[in-house]
Amino acid sequence: MNKTLIKWLVPAILLLIAGCAVPPQKQTAPAPSGNMAVTSLLGKARSQTAAGRLSDASVSLERALRIEPRNALLWHELARVRLAQGQLMQAENLAAKSNSLVPAGHVLRRENWIIIGRARTDLGDLQGARQAFERAE
Repeated sequence: MNKTLIKWLVPAILLLIAGCAVPPQKQTAPAPSGNMAVTSLLGKARSQTAAGRLSDASVSLERALRIEPRNALLWHELARVRLAQGQLMQAENLAAKSNSLVPAGHVLRRENWIIIGRARTDLGDLQGARQAFERAE
């Protein structure tokens, strides 16, 4: 290659790469809760999920949701459990419920759209899955 071309090409590529860098997101996942009972139930559900006790985890999350029905994180966690249980339509609906409780651009929305995309993929709705994954980006 021509040395002049390389001399200009390398800095141009570096500028292009630097322009693609994504700044860190300021929004983080929502705090579990200020309610100690909800915080305890969420921790218990996460431990139960990690141990493969999905039915127990769903019971813990449902109890927490009776205390805080507008907690988007709880709906999200229950959607994850339902997806793992193969309850695909319920997982999709629960993730959508979680999305309805968080503002646009919130990090939890992305995670919910991924759950929706996975559920739709497993249901055979590939076009719907693609749309969900695009919304997650």
